[in-house]
Amino acid sequence: MSHRYIVAVKVLVHLACLLPLARLLYGAYHNDLGANPIEVITRSTGTWTLVFLLVTLGVAPLRRLPRLHWLIRLRRLLGLWAFTYACLHFTTYVWLDRELIWPEIPPDIVKRPFITVGFIGFVLLVPLALTSTKAAVRWLTGRRWQMLHRLVYLSAICGVIHYLWLVKADITQPVIYGVILAALLGYRLLARLSARAPSRLAAKP
Repeated sequence: MSHRYIVAVKVLVHLACLLPLARLLYGAYHNDLGANPIEVITRSTGTWTLVFLLVTLGVAPLRRLPRLHWLIRLRRLLGLWAFTYACLHFTTYVWLDRELIWPEIPPDIVKRPFITVGFIGFVLLVPLALTSTKAAVRWLTGRRWQMLHRLVYLSAICGVIHYLWLVKADITQPVIYGVILAALLGYRLLARLSARAPSRLAAKP
């Protein structure tokens, strides 16, 4: 696949990732976010964080399909967009919900379990975003970088639990995300087991 084609795809992905944010900004400007705009913004940014995390994790299995190996070039881009929406989600909480009353924020995070697990998921994304550059890969070396970036699975688990504990009635959507995440984790486990199998066979006398 040509470099020009990859650049065009990346531009389209950036535009697609901007659409949820553009929709929120348009709704806020036209006062069209419903009776509780803070809740709408919180739910939207949180949902898209989880969506982009799952899409990022889905790149690994999809790239093994015929002619889709180039998808790996989009993984960092999608991961950074997941982190962007996670930052917006957390900013909405501390700025619009808690009104930047800093002494009240840490006790609230500790007191409410769904916020606690969501905050843990957000914190886990920070080192991944900071080490997303090629220079960071060289500095950490490939193996240590890969081990660090496996935290994205734990962050996604925290995101699903955060969403599940947040909803009080219909849990359909977080359960769907949980099933997708379980499938991705299962694929990861099977891939690692199948990679180890040849080496074990070779080690037998």
